[in-house]
Amino acid sequence: MQPGNSQLLDMGIEYLKGVGPSRGEMLRKELGIHNFGDLLMQFPFRYVDKTEFHRIGELMPDSGTVQLKGILRRLTVQGEGRKQRLSGVLRDASGSIELVWFKGVHWLQKNLEVGKEYVVYGKITDFRNSLNISHPEMEAADTRNTEEALTFAPVYPSTEKLNTRGLDNKVRRRLIQTIFEKLTPADVPEMIPEYIRQKLRLLGRFDALKIIHFPPDAEQLKAARNRLKFEELFLLQMRLLQLKKRRKGAIIGYPFPTIGDYFNTFYQEKLPFELTGAQKRVLREIRQDLGRPIQMNRLLQGDVGSGKTMVALMSMLMAIDNGFQACILAPTEILAQQHYEGISEYVEGLGLTIGYLSGNVRGKKRKLLLEQLAAGEIHILVGTHAVLEPPVVFQNLGLAIVDEQHRFGVMQRAKLWKKNTPYPPHILVMTATPIPRTLAMTLYGDLDVSVIDELPPGRKAIETLHKTEHQRRRVIGFMKEQIALGRQIYVVFPLIEESEKLDLQALEAGYEVLLLDFPQPQFQISVVHGRMKSDVKDFEMQRFKTGVTQIMVATTVIEVGVNVPNASVMVIENTERFGLSQLHQLRGRVGRGADQSYCILMSGFKLSNESRERIATMVRTNNGFEIAEADLRLRGPGNIEGTEQSGILNLRIADLAQDGRILQTAREIAHRILDDDPQLEKEHHRPLGAFLDKHYKHLKGWSRIS
Repeated sequence: MQPGNSQLLDMGIEYLKGVGPSRGEMLRKELGIHNFGDLLMQFPFRYVDKTEFHRIGELMPDSGTVQLKGILRRLTVQGEGRKQRLSGVLRDASGSIELVWFKGVHWLQKNLEVGKEYVVYGKITDFRNSLNISHPEMEAADTRNTEEALTFAPVYPSTEKLNTRGLDNKVRRRLIQTIFEKLTPADVPEMIPEYIRQKLRLLGRFDALKIIHFPPDAEQLKAARNRLKFEELFLLQMRLLQLKKRRKGAIIGYPFPTIGDYFNTFYQEKLPFELTGAQKRVLREIRQDLGRPIQMNRLLQGDVGSGKTMVALMSMLMAIDNGFQACILAPTEILAQQHYEGISEYVEGLGLTIGYLSGNVRGKKRKLLLEQLAAGEIHILVGTHAVLEPPVVFQNLGLAIVDEQHRFGVMQRAKLWKKNTPYPPHILVMTATPIPRTLAMTLYGDLDVSVIDELPPGRKAIETLHKTEHQRRRVIGFMKEQIALGRQIYVVFPLIEESEKLDLQALEAGYEVLLLDFPQPQFQISVVHGRMKSDVKDFEMQRFKTGVTQIMVATTVIEVGVNVPNASVMVIENTERFGLSQLHQLRGRVGRGADQSYCILMSGFKLSNESRERIATMVRTNNGFEIAEADLRLRGPGNIEGTEQSGILNLRIADLAQDGRILQTAREIAHRILDDDPQLEKEHHRPLGAFLDKHYKHLKGWSRIS
């Protein structure tokens, strides 16, 4: 995204004084900087307070990041090949400290000069009771601009290649200075309407860009960051809401005006439990969507066990009451089978035909199923990816539901649209992975979102405990007590994709150890992992489900899809190797019956601060949305499952974990503007419309593929 319409900002980066073709190519490859505008929009990720110097003799192990000035007294290379390191000694009047580098040794040797005075910036570390700084930033004191020395100096994202080619932080700052020498406010067009800027007291765009790169003080830096954060989130929300409005006006769907016999009979006579308030609210939202001649495109979020499947079934009954078929897609065979069995049981006696389709349904059975589906004799089809294949033809598919939607690819979801003509089916996508509110507004900003935020009454909260290795004997004793009570247990080992072989070894070793405490034939153990053939895996899961085995040893393949109400204990090994969201999903495999359930988090003694916080969060709360917020704070949005390839989350300055209020304000204002001026035709909205058309065309959102 370029920041303006100016010809200057559109000029190729190689034409900037100090860059040239070779460096220009390097900036393109390493950082995606193609023109002057891209360089300005690559914001610093932190700032160095250049106004204060520390004395070396007064440094402590907890001094943190410091700025020093002293003479470089020694430089020595130790080790060979890849294990080479460079160490130096910096001395001032109060003492000396070691400086250490593990990368770029040859370049540093050439460019650092013993006996010269340097300004050094870096984080103090305590290694074997001796203080040092690893990979400090070095600047010769005699070349330091005294004006720069009294400011907050920006630190830009970089790579080792850029630094070795002379495009380090200092040079980047100089290049940006060169652009600003030529740039005027007229070159940086303002797209936020004046009345909004005045109301929110936002800086002008030119001033914000200049201050973000050359902040005179902390207060002005904060104002610049606020302006640019709002701009980024506001433009994103404008585009997502535009897409949502256009879709609602353009994509025709079949209206379902009738709530008929199937729905009413089920609700009055078959419903196995009272719906929660949240389930009723979500059903009203879906009913409202389905009553309009516009395609529904709704995301349904709900924690593990919140009752999404019941909402899905009742939504499908609305479609059937209006003469249409419905289908539900699941990412795994075991989850699809579970849906099929559950739905068949719920609707028994209603006179409905439920079909099941997976890759394992073959021959005459498959042929008959496809014939019945095309003839409209099957009311609900439950299946896996096999449902998306071309030979699968519905007579009139009115509603398609995708469970655990993040497990399906974009192209796979898009195939659903073609399963009916002339209008596509209504779409409901479901996830049991709670999404933080800010992330949902951003990632799914063009979708309608429903949330089931309460659990069925009477459900007992799962008790979560953290245990370390020296408490293992007690854990084993507790497992035996639970088995004696007739309960079943999961023991889950982590999965590292890049080392499946090692994972398997760890799981097999864990299984062998368990056999010592749970010997056969007194105890029976199932083993399930990703390298098993699906029929063997299903056989093992079935043995556990039917109670033949008391313990299931597994990798994370059981994260989604196994519903065993009698399983009351989940033991997670090496908890520190799991993400929060994954831990929560695993915990959701228990607590499905009437008995008190437990989740035991096993870990080593030494834990990182992040691991401690993850475990403490799991022990403290069962609330999936609270856990999702903590996960977002700890890992950032780019690492939340299913968001990496969205293309929406490449935010330059906004932080969804911290900027929720700014995002909320941006979305509310975007809503008001588009309600008042949908085409952005009013004079004060035209620059905004032109900017969105030029720079946000690439953003397609979710509506076209979900």
